[in-house]
Amino acid sequence: MKSAVETLDPTKVKLSVEVEAEDFGPAVDRAYKEIIGEVSIPGFRRGKAPRRIIDQRFGRGTVLAQAVEDGMNDWFTQAVKETELSPMGAPQIDLIRQPDPKEPAPSFEFTATMEVAPHITLPDWPKITITVDPVTPTDDAVGQALDALRERFASLKTVDRPARTGDFVTIDLVAEVNDEEVDSVTGYSYQVGSGEIVKGIDEALDGLSAGETTVLESVLAGGPAAGKEAMITIVVTAVKESELPEANDEFAELASPFDTIEELRADIRDDLTLRNERDQLIQAQERLMDHLIATLDIPVPSGVLSQETDRVLARLSPTELAEKDRESAAQDAAQAIRTQMLADALATHFKVRASQAELIDFMIASSRSYGIDPRLFIQAAQSSGELPHFYAELVRNKGAIAALEQVKVLDTEGDVIDVKARIAARTAPPEGSVIPLDGAAPATAAAGTGEIDEIPVDLSFAVGLDEDADWDEDDWDEDDWDEDDWDEDDWDDDEDDDEDEDEDEDDEDDDDGTDDPDDQNGIDRPDNANEDDDDGIGNLDDENDENDENDENGIDHPDDADERA
Repeated sequence: MKSAVETLDPTKVKLSVEVEAEDFGPAVDRAYKEIIGEVSIPGFRRGKAPRRIIDQRFGRGTVLAQAVEDGMNDWFTQAVKETELSPMGAPQIDLIRQPDPKEPAPSFEFTATMEVAPHITLPDWPKITITVDPVTPTDDAVGQALDALRERFASLKTVDRPARTGDFVTIDLVAEVNDEEVDSVTGYSYQVGSGEIVKGIDEALDGLSAGETTVLESVLAGGPAAGKEAMITIVVTAVKESELPEANDEFAELASPFDTIEELRADIRDDLTLRNERDQLIQAQERLMDHLIATLDIPVPSGVLSQETDRVLARLSPTELAEKDRESAAQDAAQAIRTQMLADALATHFKVRASQAELIDFMIASSRSYGIDPRLFIQAAQSSGELPHFYAELVRNKGAIAALEQVKVLDTEGDVIDVKARIAARTAPPEGSVIPLDGAAPATAAAGTGEIDEIPVDLSFAVGLDEDADWDEDDWDEDDWDEDDWDEDDWDDDEDDDEDEDEDEDDEDDDDGTDDPDDQNGIDRPDNANEDDDDGIGNLDDENDENDENDENGIDHPDDADERA
């Protein structure tokens, strides 16, 4: 088979392929065998008719056409691999020379016009300096953390004054669209400033006292009239303020294992330091990626951009959709695509590979974002064909980490951050512990209520396979699982089913175009797989644990913070 590439523009190529007789012959043989096995011809047993009879009855051209159709994906994939292209989106396949039925050993030629990931020229790494925040927590940060703990033990007291931010108000609401009531609620407790229910409610409630009424015009976020402009009548029936317990030794004994408030403050400071060390690496990775995207030339394929923009808009709620136009959605999509292409380029440049154990750890951490047992999560990914997406995500993350290790990282106080040592410390479990500091249970550690001794995963799809690993590709046998090790009460089957349905709905639209010409959009991702994980590996598409629920579109995008550094 001969292949040649013509570059049409930085993100579009025409791949010309000649499938020679020696490559086409086996496909022709398979086509004859399939047709002979499917048709009934008088005078011959099924599957025993000679080829000349098939040619007489159906025509040799029909057989050759089926051989071309059946083998096209394999020839395309082989040509892409040989020419080291990275397709993004479905190719346009054109036969420029049909196989000649008169030839005993025919050949044919086709072209595939497609969008591809552009070549990205990476920078001189030692010349890059990234600045991050220091890890030492401020007194204000310690005080805020202590106040957050006190709020968990707070009580509400009714007050005779106007409501202000932080107060809890009891309200009755009636929503009307075109003078017709569409929704209502009575006795709802709402914290002023929380930004929930509908846009503008915090401003409307600020300054209102018990017994007062206001009318707010806003877009409904849920219910039968979601997305519609409504007139919302709000009646405040009570205003309550939160009374925090005094920060003293008595509170320390109540809320912690410590006897004094100073011991509690010291523990909070230590905890914040550990969190800041994690966040510092996340921040460094994000700032490096932002720097690279801002300074490198990374053109975006137009077709992929259009499809990804549609995907961004489709994931928005009615309220969010009313506030975002296609232009801003396209900007989000372009940023996501650039980030992913850059991460892929980094993984390729640093020759990143992932081991079976790393993938298992990654998926165990990801399973926690769904509240699903790791065993069930990995089995579902295996059966649905999602493992390649998880593997690609893991390799991208490792590529970004490899880049971070090549640059100089300083904090704002001028101290040099040893990224390699920090990552090594975070991925190693503390002495006597089976859980790493980042929270990702190793494949051999306890998870859920049972022990994971070994989770066999078929990684034959992986291009960057770790050849030194001890692969067991034929060991995926559900009978090997000890069901007694797992407590089904630890998860909600109905919730799991809902999650699976959500994943299935997403998967219907998620075709990555990396290896298969039938795929549609070229964005290779595990759908919503990492919304709330914390596995210690820098991830480009997640928000911080506390903020994941605010993720707008669920795709690989750089504006999300992440737990994995």
